[in-house]
Amino acid sequence: SLSRGSFTSTNDVVNYALSFLGVPYVWGGTSPEGFDCSGFVQYVYAHFGVNIPRVSQEQQNFGIPVQRGELQPGDLVFFGTPAYHVGMYIGNGKFIEAPHTGDVVKIANLGNYTSAMRVR
Repeated sequence: SLSRGSFTSTNDVVNYALSFLGVPYVWGGTSPEGFDCSGFVQYVYAHFGVNIPRVSQEQQNFGIPVQRGELQPGDLVFFGTPAYHVGMYIGNGKFIEAPHTGDVVKIANLGNYTSAMRVR
């Protein structure tokens, strides 16, 4: 398990994620040249020395499950079981995601999601 000291704070994680707004979606992408949904959140956490799985289905089972209403910025939110999409909650009912081909990393309103995990 990962300690809270693994990275400075969830605000740092969110701020780092926000620095990639506008990066193009690339299927299989794992770098600022282009990200897919799971490659994006993996890259952000790796910057803080936290290694999470590469694909959303595995990320969905990594970390600490978060109940609805207990989401905190930095938590990963998943869509589908097994997950076909993942994003990072940033607070105020919003999340950041690399959505799909032809789009870019952006902030969206968090609607119905399937599950959430806290990376620690």
